[in-house]
Amino acid sequence: METIKKSEDVANVDVYTAKGLLTVGHRYLDVRTEEEFKKSHVENAVNVPYMFSTPDGRVKNPDFLTQVAAVCNKEDHLVVGCNSGGRSLRACVDLLNAGYKNVNNMEGGYSAWVDKGFAGDKPAEELKTACKFRP
Repeated sequence: METIKKSEDVANVDVYTAKGLLTVGHRYLDVRTEEEFKKSHVENAVNVPYMFSTPDGRVKNPDFLTQVAAVCNKEDHLVVGCNSGGRSLRACVDLLNAGYKNVNNMEGGYSAWVDKGFAGDKPAEELKTACKFRP
């Protein structure tokens, strides 16, 4: 029986490493909400929200793994990102436990991507969203 994966089992990469992985064929899985994704995202990213915003706060997407399976194979090499790294870390744990083998969490999330200038010329406030969720 395989050991249940935890956050300590996730491979974390900085935004520079993530950008390099994307240039060699890794796929970017953006787990932010659709609203966050529509504001701005990494080029060619696939969006599958890990959580939804509700009047009572954020709740986990019960269909997350099914939705990821519809757009990604378990053999795909994935860079997973959210806004600051919390949701993506939790998503990586779920993906590893579902049998995905090549999963990397982008530390700092899309906010770090923007801060390093990888998102283009627009001011950061036009690209980033305020993050209220922390692990």
